[in-house]
Amino acid sequence: MENTTTVIDIYTEATPNPETLKFVVNKMLFENNSADFQNIESAKSSPLAMDLFGFPFVKGVFIMNNFVTITKHPETIWEDIMPSLKAFIKKYVQDDRPIAYKVEEVKNTEPLVGEAVVSKIKEVLENYVKPAVEMDGGAIQYKEFDEETGVLNVMLQGSCSGCPSSMITLKSGIENLMKRMVPEVKEVTADAG
Repeated sequence: MENTTTVIDIYTEATPNPETLKFVVNKMLFENNSADFQNIESAKSSPLAMDLFGFPFVKGVFIMNNFVTITKHPETIWEDIMPSLKAFIKKYVQDDRPIAYKVEEVKNTEPLVGEAVVSKIKEVLENYVKPAVEMDGGAIQYKEFDEETGVLNVMLQGSCSGCPSSMITLKSGIENLMKRMVPEVKEVTADAG
C-alpha cells in the first residue's frame, strides 16, 4: 500500500513587527479568507487559534493562506518559544486537524453615489496593497471612504496590527499609492483589527 501523506514543512519569517512572527507551512490552511484573533474569546471559530491561545505567551493569532502569524507578549523572547510553536503547528497540520471555520463576510452596503470610487479603491487594495502586506504576515481590508473629506479608512490585521512601522508604511506607501491611482483619496487612516 502506498503512503500518500504529505510531509509538512514549516519555517518562520520575520515581520516588521518585532512581537509578531510568521509561521509558513507547505500546505494551504485557510484559502481565500483570513481570520484575525486578538484574544481567546474571539477565536471560537478556529480550533487552531483556540489551541494556540493555550500557550501563555500567545497574544494574537492571524491565519491566512499557508501561514499563521503569531503575536507574542513583549516579555517573551522568540528564541525561547519558537521551537515549541513550530512543533505544535507542524503536528497540528500533519494530523489534519481543523484550522478555522469559514465565516461569511458581511458585505459593505455603500450608497450608489461614489460607487465607482469605492470600486477603484477596492481594486487597488486587492491588486497592489494586499500582496505586499500579506508577504509581511498581515492583511488589510477596506472599511469606509468619506467622499466629502477624501479620507479612506482601512483595517490592518495580523502582523500589521500594532506594528511600530505600520504607520510609516500606511502614510508613505499605501497613502501615496492611493493618491496616485485614485485621486479622490486625500488621506488614508487605519484601525487595528
